[in-house]
Amino acid sequence: MNKRRNFIRQTSLVTGAALASPHLFSITRAPLRSDTLKIALVGCGGRGTGAAVQALMADENTVLVAMAELFEDHLMKSYTALMDIEEISDRIQVPTENRFLGFDAYQKAIRECDVVILGTPPAFRPEHFEFAVAEGKHVFMEKPLSCDSPGTRRILEAGKKATEKNLKVVVGLQNRYDSAYQQMVEKLQSGIIGPIVSSTCYYMKGSYLLIPRSQTSGELAYQIKNWHFFDWMWAGATGGLQIHNTDIVHWVKDAYPISVQGIGGRLALDGPGTGDSYDHFYLEYTYEDGSKLHSEIRTIDRTFRKGGSWFIGTKGTANYREGIKSYDGELLWKYKPSKDDTNAYQQEHNVFFEAIRKNRPHNDTVFGAHSSHAANMGRMAAQSGQVIKWEESLNSDIQLAPEITSWDQTPPVLPNEDGIYPIVKQGDKG
Repeated sequence: MNKRRNFIRQTSLVTGAALASPHLFSITRAPLRSDTLKIALVGCGGRGTGAAVQALMADENTVLVAMAELFEDHLMKSYTALMDIEEISDRIQVPTENRFLGFDAYQKAIRECDVVILGTPPAFRPEHFEFAVAEGKHVFMEKPLSCDSPGTRRILEAGKKATEKNLKVVVGLQNRYDSAYQQMVEKLQSGIIGPIVSSTCYYMKGSYLLIPRSQTSGELAYQIKNWHFFDWMWAGATGGLQIHNTDIVHWVKDAYPISVQGIGGRLALDGPGTGDSYDHFYLEYTYEDGSKLHSEIRTIDRTFRKGGSWFIGTKGTANYREGIKSYDGELLWKYKPSKDDTNAYQQEHNVFFEAIRKNRPHNDTVFGAHSSHAANMGRMAAQSGQVIKWEESLNSDIQLAPEITSWDQTPPVLPNEDGIYPIVKQGDKG
């Protein structure tokens, strides 16, 4: 945990002056052992950079050899931050010729490695994952895995090929690697509070920072830099945020919802340049056994914060922080932290690299793709005002995220003369 906090602090201290200092980017090359795993980072934002740290911490015989980004300032900020971490700096061996920029940069970086970290906005995930699997690389990829149903189907198909090729795949739904969650899920699946009849997930937080147009080079760059404001870039808050909590419910029930209905909209996002994503949702998912999952999401400043998953069974209630309780107030289980506990972000990489080293089957693609689809269903329900069903929506050909190969391309949504983007509202056609 301390190393992770230090990393976050160090990345926030990178300055323009540091980026301009050529001595920071000198590379001390050491001969690579025959069993050294070469890592590439595709997407050099904060989460991608954090994942690179965790990958290098997970296995001492690893080296970062390539980086890929659309924006040079992001790549160099990431590189500087990585070089500034003493525990891994000697294994940051990314020469200038392996710092790739552009929409095809991911291909060049992936060809240089054994293991790739996919940390771009999710609009690019299906394309990047397909290529990595085709090239025979082990993959760590951040959630959500897709922004639409065509993307989900591509992810699932590539995941099948990964299994056929004996490739290891981990998805960044890190709660599945958290020992507290693992214990709670085991208890709930054993029936400690009876069948789960209802659950509620919360992801209530503040808003995201909007980067001004003056700091971007055009409309496409503006939308990619502000990807949290555009559904085609990040699948909306149902996928980009709440997926962590709803995935826990799917895990507990060992099932996915058959339908969802809900509402949502924009309360604080009402000015020019604020994209087309909703800033609040209420969703009601239904499982085949008739049980419900209620999902509340809000990304508005100056509102109260809450996050997590709560369960109601026939005999009691559960939440991993508060524990599992019977209806007469008896505490049936509460996680007891251990000095040996590993941060879940780190643990998922520990498991990933152990699976690679020991050649153990490991592929998170199916639950990652299905939880992404459930999240996308929620967004579709809130925007359409219709009941969205699992199979019907999974087979939908509606595509939010086109493949972008050039800065000359036009993004799928454009603002009017006042800078306002078209917003999908309930009752609109389609």
